[in-house]
Amino acid sequence: MSEDFNVAGFLAERLEWVAARRPLIHHITNFVVMNETANLTLCLGASPVMAHATAEVEEMASQAGALVLNMGTPYPELEEAMCAAGRAANRAGVPVVLDPVGAGATSYRTRVAHRLLEEVRFAAVRGNAAEVACLAGEAAEIRGVDSVSFSGDPAGMASGLASSLGCVVAVTGAVDVVSDGVRLARVSNGHELLGGVTGTGCMATTAVAVMLASGEPYLEAAAAALGLFGLAGERAADVSGGRPGSFHVELYNQTHALAAGHAPLEGLRVKIEDGGNA
Repeated sequence: MSEDFNVAGFLAERLEWVAARRPLIHHITNFVVMNETANLTLCLGASPVMAHATAEVEEMASQAGALVLNMGTPYPELEEAMCAAGRAANRAGVPVVLDPVGAGATSYRTRVAHRLLEEVRFAAVRGNAAEVACLAGEAAEIRGVDSVSFSGDPAGMASGLASSLGCVVAVTGAVDVVSDGVRLARVSNGHELLGGVTGTGCMATTAVAVMLASGEPYLEAAAAALGLFGLAGERAADVSGGRPGSFHVELYNQTHALAAGHAPLEGLRVKIEDGGNA
């Protein structure tokens, strides 16, 4: 059974809150996408900071509205910084979002991902099917940071992992699925060009973090964030004529237009169902 979720109304209220308070979104992320995720944070009305040094991450994370831990370019010092920041955020009651980029591709990435799950309490996890499968102990094929094949059920996997971790889990793909272990959201917004520009998965995680900074319920917040980002992708594809470079620029423009109220929140395709395995 589907719930009656007014995603446009929900987003309008949350975006108004973000615009009024400009929450700090602390990213410990990969150097491929720092600029992209910082700019997307600004487009959504929040304030980005990319503090990575172990000497300051605990203090910075404690001040944040949300913390993003992104494994895109892991190395030992960054691993320690992510763990320290995550623990500090937990102590301060700051929601933490994990992007397990490339988990399962190498033994090192897999070990880091599982260490983070052991040491940090997450509010949400966002990854592609293969990355989430690695966390859930399911079979999948990943090449580099891209999901190559996954024959399982993304909804069931998201629900099971969400129940195990006690947090929201989002598996993004052609249709995004988001679960808190009890309920399931399906997000049908998006465009294939999002897969042709570097960093859009990481940007989606940033969008989730911004919405989580506005408070619970986290299932609705994460699903609404993915719907907004997917809708911006659809509109960017229309305006750019399918040209990747123009699409990249328009993705910022369209996200900002939606977040700032300059464009209507029409065309969102987000459904919430009863039952995490629905």
